[in-house]
This record gives sequence, C-alpha cells and structure tokens, in this order.
Amino acid sequence: MAKINFGGVEENVVTREEFPLSKAQEVLKDETICVIGYGVQGPAQSLNMKDNGFNVIIGQSPDFKDDWDRAVKDGWVPGETLFPIEEAAKKATIIQYLVSDAAQRTVWPTLKECLNEGDALYFSHGFSVTYADQTGVIPPENIDVILVAPKGSGTSVRRNFLAGTGINSSYAIYQDYTGRAEERTLALGIAIGSGYLFPTTFQSEVYSDLTGERGVLMGAVAGIMEAQYKVLRENGHSPSEAFNETVEELTQSLIRLVDENGMDWMYANCSATAQRGALDWRHKFREAVLPVFNDLYESVKTGHETKVVLDRTSSPNYKNELDAELKEMRESELWQTGIQVRKLRPQE
Repeated sequence: MAKINFGGVEENVVTREEFPLSKAQEVLKDETICVIGYGVQGPAQSLNMKDNGFNVIIGQSPDFKDDWDRAVKDGWVPGETLFPIEEAAKKATIIQYLVSDAAQRTVWPTLKECLNEGDALYFSHGFSVTYADQTGVIPPENIDVILVAPKGSGTSVRRNFLAGTGINSSYAIYQDYTGRAEERTLALGIAIGSGYLFPTTFQSEVYSDLTGERGVLMGAVAGIMEAQYKVLRENGHSPSEAFNETVEELTQSLIRLVDENGMDWMYANCSATAQRGALDWRHKFREAVLPVFNDLYESVKTGHETKVVLDRTSSPNYKNELDAELKEMRESELWQTGIQVRKLRPQE
C-alpha cells in the first residue's frame, strides 16, 4: 500500500500501479463472479469486469422484467450468463450482492441458502451488515464478507471506465474466513475499474455514505439551490437569470475549477468582488448548517435513517409515492427552466 498524506493525516491507499489488472486477473482466475441485481451498480460493475476479462454471470429475478430485459440488451445471455438469482448464486464463488438495500432484506433468506463454504459475499454498501438488527442480514461464519464501494453512481462507474480513468472506491473486510479476503477484495476493486482504493469499515462506509447522500452530495445541494432560486425570483429576477446564477454557473464552470485544483484555486480565479463575498459568507453558511449536519449524523448513527428507508421503500405504494415526489421536483419552475437552459448550451 502507498502512504498518502491527506491534509496532514497519513492514510494507506492501493493504486493500480501496486495492484495492476494482471494481478487481479491472476487472483481471480479460478473464481466465478455472480452479480446479484441489475439495477443501479450491477450493470456498471458487471460490464466493467466482463470487459476486463473476468468470469462474470448475472443473477436477476425475471419478475423484474425491465432489469432482466436491460441485462439481455447489454449482452448477457439467458441460460449462459444470465440466470434467476438462486441459480446464479449457486454457480458462483463470489456473490456480489447489489440489489437495493430494501431488497437485500427480502432476498436474503433465499440467498444465504446458496452460499458455500469459502465463498465471498461482496457488498458495495455497508448498510445491510451494519444494521443487521433491522435487515436480518447476518452472514454465515464460513465465508468471506467483503466490500468495495465506488464513490459514485453506477452511471459514473461505467462512464469513467470507458473513458479510461476509473472512479475511486473504499474497501473493507468484515470477515476473513479463507485468509484470502483482502486479496480478493482488492482484485475485485481493480476489476470493477477503481482508480484507487482506500480502506474503511462496513460501519464507517455506511455512516459517511448516508450522511453524504443526505447532505452535500444530494439533499443539501438541492435544498440550497431551491432556496437561492426562490429568493432571486421573489426579488424580481427572471427564471433564466435565477437559474444561471444558481445552477448553471456552478455546474458548468465553478465546480470544474474546484475539481481541477481545489476550492482556493477556484476562488483565486474569480473576481475580487466574488472572492471577498464568498470568503466572508462561507462562515455564516457553515455555522448555519452545522447543527443540521450534526442532527443528520446522529440520525444515521442511531439507525433512524435506516428505519425510514426500510419502512418507506417496503410500502406497496412506494413507487407511486416516489414518482410523485420526483415529478414535483421535475415540474418545478427551477428545473423546467433548467431544461430550456441546457438546450441553449453550445453544441460540441
């Protein structure tokens, strides 16, 4: 492992140079990898591994016709590389459990009967194992239990792979029965196209992930955009002006500068007026939202967020409820304006 200094704290990371694809192929040469679930992460991880030369099959319930048909469209062949979940799991030595968190609780009684001694049970989220008191997912003692969690959506995992870059991932070992759990985990991390891998635990991964999704990555950024857009509109600014100052400039310009060289570099490449205002107001925003983030982390840590997820997503009407919430967002003036603004972007 390479030791990297992150802001004064030294951490271990695994790079492709240390653990090249050829080594991953050697480690997994006798393994059959079964990806259970063809929803969000399943397509990206399975296709990346297939393209990298690994022996991969898909386990997907035919009852979920959209996901089954998507797998067929992507080149998986029923009866050869695409099977119902139970049949696929019995053929594999590594089972990547990539159905949704709620579905993992439902499928688990069937899946656990398919696990053989020495198999590896792989997760991309620490949810089910960390909150086993709510999910009932308690792995048997005679298997490896491992995790590789890409720090991005399945779409990003696939896009970055095809672009030749990869996306960084965390990894964890929950149970090492075979003595090979770590090398299996790192090999799988490289196989799915990770740019580099950093160690974590199942608990730390899910605590940080749930906080991040509800916070800066999705919940907070959406809420902040909605608030600023509302203030601008209520003060007489046009929809296009409010959208451009709230969303377009952030996503098309500023966040790309942050990505390149950091927040200070982005500040340094903005006007003096923008710099001064941002430097002064960032403290007020930080102090305003800090109590919200403390409440959020406590809600994650106590398992309250898990209960909400499992209760809500298990409702027979949840799909309709979700569609209604997304429709409300999509049809808001803010995001309808976004549709028109995107159409006006210069075409490459």
